[in-house]
Amino acid sequence: MARFDDLVRTVDEYQKLAGENYTRVRKLAEELREGLCAFIGASDGPCVRLVPPTGPFEAKDYGDEAFSLPPAGFRPLSPILFGLAVRVSRSVDWMRVTLECQKIGDSFVARIAGGTDFRLAMPLAENDPEPFYGHVFQHVQGWFQTQIEHYQAGDYGKREIGFDISRDPAHEVEASGSESQQAKA
Repeated sequence: MARFDDLVRTVDEYQKLAGENYTRVRKLAEELREGLCAFIGASDGPCVRLVPPTGPFEAKDYGDEAFSLPPAGFRPLSPILFGLAVRVSRSVDWMRVTLECQKIGDSFVARIAGGTDFRLAMPLAENDPEPFYGHVFQHVQGWFQTQIEHYQAGDYGKREIGFDISRDPAHEVEASGSESQQAKA
């Protein structure tokens, strides 16, 4: 057998595992988008979107662009990042939470950038991500609570925000119209 044939077989196995890794992370991300929104319980529309893990973003689902690796083609076998935009106001403000996911042994680890890790058993069972919804929600709410505590203690002079905020331009007009009507009342 030629060495090249051996190399091709090895790379084929590598790509099979990279595809398995991508599929696992994509499935978790999509379930997290739906499940976290239901967990939060916003009754006035979507409250979680899949967005790119870095760079500018809008409050819309980005599909394949929400992931640090492409869905097809040659992919490295590495941790995969994706962003979750979580709506943090009644209409226009969305906070991005970046997650890095990877398989470690028999566990699947989701690492929140600027936060903590969460371990999920593999294979993922139907209800496994449910405790993760609370973990992500606590991360978002906890960030704001910590900033409130810093302000109340007089320790809020740092210029870093720690996350990205996006305003939904389609709702800005709506929000400013209702604010001006509230001001008139």
